[in-house]
Amino acid sequence: MTESNGSCCAGPGYASPQEAIKAPREKVVYTICIYTGTGVEKPDYLATIDVDEESATYGKVIHRTEMPVVGDELHHMGWNACSSCNTDGSMERKYLIIPGVRTTNFHIVDTATDPRKPTLFKTIDGEEIKAKTNLSAPHTVHCLGADIIVSMLGDADGNGPGGFLHLDKDFNIVGRWENDLADMKYNYDFWYQPRHNMMISTEWASPNTFMPGFDLEDVARGKYGQHIHFWDFKNRRVEQSIDLGEEGLIPLEARFHHNPDSTHGFVGAALASNIFHYHKDNGKLEINKVIDVPPVDVEGFPVPMPSLITDILVSMDDRYLYFSNWLHGDLRQYDISDPSNPKLTGQVWIGGLLGKAPEVNGRTVDGAPQMIQLSLDGKRLYVTTSLFSTWDNQFYPSMKDKGGVMLIVDCDNENGGMRIRDDFLVDFGEEPHGPARAHETRYPGGDCSSDIWI
Repeated sequence: MTESNGSCCAGPGYASPQEAIKAPREKVVYTICIYTGTGVEKPDYLATIDVDEESATYGKVIHRTEMPVVGDELHHMGWNACSSCNTDGSMERKYLIIPGVRTTNFHIVDTATDPRKPTLFKTIDGEEIKAKTNLSAPHTVHCLGADIIVSMLGDADGNGPGGFLHLDKDFNIVGRWENDLADMKYNYDFWYQPRHNMMISTEWASPNTFMPGFDLEDVARGKYGQHIHFWDFKNRRVEQSIDLGEEGLIPLEARFHHNPDSTHGFVGAALASNIFHYHKDNGKLEINKVIDVPPVDVEGFPVPMPSLITDILVSMDDRYLYFSNWLHGDLRQYDISDPSNPKLTGQVWIGGLLGKAPEVNGRTVDGAPQMIQLSLDGKRLYVTTSLFSTWDNQFYPSMKDKGGVMLIVDCDNENGGMRIRDDFLVDFGEEPHGPARAHETRYPGGDCSSDIWI
């Protein structure tokens, strides 16, 4: 499927963020569905969901692409090609790379032959990856021209710091991508801005720490991250590590501006529930806290409850920042026209532990906003509710038996504001093999966290 990319070139993606905004709107979306940790002994799968309002199957799962084994814990996914190879006519946005965090298997799914019925193309065995690279627990997948780079959260035994896996365009294991991790203790997300030779990476914890569930004592033991790392991208080396301290505990998702000439970006510190803004000023890195979500005293919770910022997004025009507060239960929209001074412009409540919106569109929400994905035109935010199986079971135990949900939040990207669409709810509690969790979502033509411009 060739994208209308506003370019003279036949490559995938779009010539610029401005061209991406003009792309045709999504008709289907792909969402990861997870049986791992539910008691259902079935493989995790990729759900294809009809989001065309004119369609008879609007709001329905129209296809399920099962993985070949049980217990992968699919989590994040990314494309084989994006706007980073827009000028390469030999490349096509054809395959979703879908790794399993627990198995380190990489499932390559063909979405182009029939976008409404993706098929499994091949699987890279996790044991082969561990043996060749001493890496495990894959997380973020980014395309880099014809190559694919994946953040890996552990070594073969599940200890930190992990590293980065390098695959070629045919999904062969090239090896480890990085040359020098310096003093990096943990790994998680990453994003790069090649025109400035910049890359940022963040920290969660080692797989052996986060996989069993969350233990508050592990924070005091230093088993969770509080550093972010800025890289010499060309030479694949950590150039500067910044300790965010208690204000930056568990810095998870990182986003640069989409404008490839900008050095501005944001990091969400999950446990501290803060947003940091970073940029370069005359070549010098500046980083400051710009949003602070205060904790709330909740009866029965051992400490003041953090909001737990688990996902953040920047709209394609770099005007709005969105993030989810997975424990409190709200989604927020901020105007970041001035990146150092965000202004709250929208907020909606979906489930959560504060009891603000236990039911949405007639369905009890067993969970809260977690993964979010924004349409290229910035008008539709797709929201799912699962974080990670063991953490779900700990904080939202009913999700195991009731399943996750997907909602659409309509976003006013001119004046600000958000509204939950009242005619759309995908109930993953009604799946054929039993209730499933729902995690990351991708669109066939790219989205606001899939494409990078070089």
